[in-house]
Order: sequence, then structure tokens, then C-alpha cells
Amino acid sequence: MIYKELYDEFIFKGMEEEEILEHIKKEICDIGKKMYDLGFVAATDGNISVRTGEFEYLTTPSGICKAEMSPDRTSKPNEIIHVDTSDGYDRDKYLFRPSSEFKMHLRCYRERPDINAVIHAHPPTATGFAAAGIPLDDYALSEAVMIFGSVPIAPYAVPGSDDVPESIAPYIRNHDAVLLANHGVITVGADLKQAFHKLESLELYAKTILTARLLGGPKQIPDEMLKETCDLSKGYALKHPGFKKYSD
Repeated sequence: MIYKELYDEFIFKGMEEEEILEHIKKEICDIGKKMYDLGFVAATDGNISVRTGEFEYLTTPSGICKAEMSPDRTSKPNEIIHVDTSDGYDRDKYLFRPSSEFKMHLRCYRERPDINAVIHAHPPTATGFAAAGIPLDDYALSEAVMIFGSVPIAPYAVPGSDDVPESIAPYIRNHDAVLLANHGVITVGADLKQAFHKLESLELYAKTILTARLLGGPKQIPDEMLKETCDLSKGYALKHPGFKKYSD
């Protein structure tokens, strides 16, 4: 079980696979509630997934508020869904369907064998940058440089369409966070907690840069210290682009 390998010595030690899956389902629900409480999603926005095996995933259901999901086997629309893609993926075969954006998650896993969790959300400040067409590539905040380097914008694609996975693919290969033009953001991690922490850090980064812009504009870290700061990404970033600008 892929996800167990991350925590075998700690959280999951001695647990059977069924217990592990129930633990992950609860974790998804807890993270969904945090996203809702922080205003990163509203109503039925956003989606979460965790890869648990080579072709197996747990993901959030379509059309359900992220604060109202259930880890229990309730046979109700708010339960976390187990997806098996060993014979391909057909969203319509599930009684309660996964999010229409799950294809985007699958593309992330395909491009990034090093990740086991994906979150899509609409945090207002970061999404504001996405709506304005402004990538987060100022290299003006040390923590953001260490965690992200830069955060590019994937071209707009109609939500739920096959164009969305195609639009993010070139960017998610080298970045742990990507803005989705006129839509939202996506973050990835080796585990769900890491993907969520990236989401939190991304929104704080966007807020800080917006404040800097109001105060006259962010100032890039001096060139002679920038590479050294980027090199501190080890332990923070799974993929780090180094110094890569996307703005004109």
C-alpha cells in the first residue's frame, strides 16, 4: 500500500489495511473541514484525493460541501469514494460520483510519481492572482522561495473538461503548486498533510505579495543570496524550479 509506506513507523504501525483506509478517509474529511473554515472553499467547491495504491485512490464526492463529508460507509452522497482505475476511469460507473475534476488529479499522479495527495481549492487571494493573470514569481519572500520558488499559471480550461489535465501537465511536473487561470489553485504533496500545508502557505504568500504591491511593490531577494535561498528548498519542496520567472 503506497500511502502506508510513508507512515509505517509512526501512525500506521500495526494497523491493518482496512484501518489505514478508514484513517485516511477521516483525514480527508478533517482537511476538507479546515479548508471550508479557512475560506479556501465555499458551498461545494474544491476536491481532495489520496493515492493509496498503484491504481487506487480515495477522493471527495461531487456536489458535497467539504465541511459535511463523512468517512463512514453510509451509502450516502457525502461519503468518501474509493476509485479503482486498474481498468481505466469511468466516472459514471459510481453510485455517488467523484468530483468532475478528478481527471485533473489523475494527471497529477501520472506526471508526479513522488506525490500521493492532491488538493484543488479556491483560496481568495491566490485565486485573485489567477484571475488577474499574475503568476507568483516575485522571489521576494524567503519562505515562499524555499517552499515554492515560483508559482505559474496554467492556461484557462473549462472546469471538468479534458482540457484541464492537459493545461496543468507542463507545470505540475516541476512545481508543487499551480494557479489555474480564472479558476483556482492546485497543490500536491507526498501525503495529504503536506499538500494542505502547501495550500495554506500559498494563500499566505499571495496575501503577503498583494500587501507588498499595495506598499509600492515587492523587492526581489538580492541576486547574490537568491540561489542560496533557493537551495534551502530541500525538506520543503518535492519539486523546486530554482529561479524561474513567468511574468512578462
